[in-house]
Amino acid sequence: MLERAPGDPSRPPVLGPVIDAQTRCVHYRSPLDVIAIRFACCGSYYPCHLCHEEAAGHPSRTWPASARDELAVLCGVCGTELTIAEYRLSDGCPACRAPFNPGCSLHAHLYFDADAS
Repeated sequence: MLERAPGDPSRPPVLGPVIDAQTRCVHYRSPLDVIAIRFACCGSYYPCHLCHEEAAGHPSRTWPASARDELAVLCGVCGTELTIAEYRLSDGCPACRAPFNPGCSLHAHLYFDADAS
C-alpha cells in the first residue's frame, strides 16, 4: 500500500470521464464510488471499465492471478494505492477508512482473473 495525500502531484492521473477529485465518473458516481483501477493492458488508471472502453482506444485485459501484489487500485479519497490482494480483501481504504462500494465485487471479473485475490 502506497499512501499519497490528495492533490499530491505524484498521485497517478486518472483518465476518462472523471467528474470529481475522488475518481467518480459519469457511469459510477455514488458516495461509495471512490476507486480507480490501473488496467493491466496499459498501466493507466480509469474509474471503471466503461471509462476505459470509451477512452483508451484498445481492449482491456484483466490482471492475471500472479499479479496479486501489483499496485492496481487507487483510493480516490486519499490517493493510497492498494495491491490487488489488499483491495480484494477490504471493504474500504486501509489508510483513510473511506468505504468502497460493495457492488464493485460484481465487476471484479472485468479487472482481475477469478483467482487473483
